[in-house]
Amino acid sequence: MGELLSGVDVFVAAVETGSFAAAAERLHLTRSAVAKTIARIEARLDVRLFHRTTRSHTLTEDGQIYYERCARALEELRAGETAIDSGRREASGRLRVSVPVLFGRRCVAPVLTRLAARHPKLELDLSFCDRPVDLIEDGFDLAIRNGAIGDGAGLMTRTVSLQRMTVCGSPAYLAGHGRPETLDDLPAHRGITYGRGGRVKAWQFPGGDGGLREVTPPSRLHFDDLEAIADAAEAGHGLAWLPCWLIRERVRGGLLVPLLANAPQLVFRTHALWPETPHLPLRVRLAIDAVAAALPGDSEL
Repeated sequence: MGELLSGVDVFVAAVETGSFAAAAERLHLTRSAVAKTIARIEARLDVRLFHRTTRSHTLTEDGQIYYERCARALEELRAGETAIDSGRREASGRLRVSVPVLFGRRCVAPVLTRLAARHPKLELDLSFCDRPVDLIEDGFDLAIRNGAIGDGAGLMTRTVSLQRMTVCGSPAYLAGHGRPETLDDLPAHRGITYGRGGRVKAWQFPGGDGGLREVTPPSRLHFDDLEAIADAAEAGHGLAWLPCWLIRERVRGGLLVPLLANAPQLVFRTHALWPETPHLPLRVRLAIDAVAAALPGDSEL
């Protein structure tokens, strides 16, 4: 039975959205993963489900018959899950979550701690680590990660927030060194940069050609901790390029000033990742929804 249901949701999404790419976006998968899933179903059934061209795909006669049955089956499954959840909205069991150290402590842990307080039968196990983890091998139910996430094989993903990078400086530094108005002004300033393993991360800004432009001020201060960089910037030692979630309270308190408001700013995604499963446990779904609802958006400072 498990093999019969495998990939059915992907097939139905491909039909309903009209393309593999749109289905991938709906299900938070790659287009390649959708295509491979459809190919596996066709191989198992020994039929062609779609007529494919370079620009479109349409259902074959067999595909139409299969879709009608699959759509009804999914509706029945969803109705069954809804009936169960309507009588059991209390999350329970152990929830193991991997989060980045600083972002996890500042932004994710408070959200999940409040969730655990609302659900007394929920056991929360948070692991703070900046290195990638193998969710399945390491036994995690969920991970929250910033930026690129690799191929995500065997994983489901959902974008839960957009985060923006911004250049900032203290009022004292700006009073003594002037305020940069454009990216071309940055080389004339002092920077405080992120460095690890002897390599300094360049400051990146979206370019007009769709690529990234790197403009990093000269720097003698290289730290591998974002909060230490924010502390040094607040103390007036130079400009910093930091995520808005980290400097939000310092900006609101007048300790740091966001700069280059008219320059393009890098925006990256925050993802929730979890092992692919036919039925997402209630505790994991509630955790993902809570994080998505609470994390600040890219425009909030």
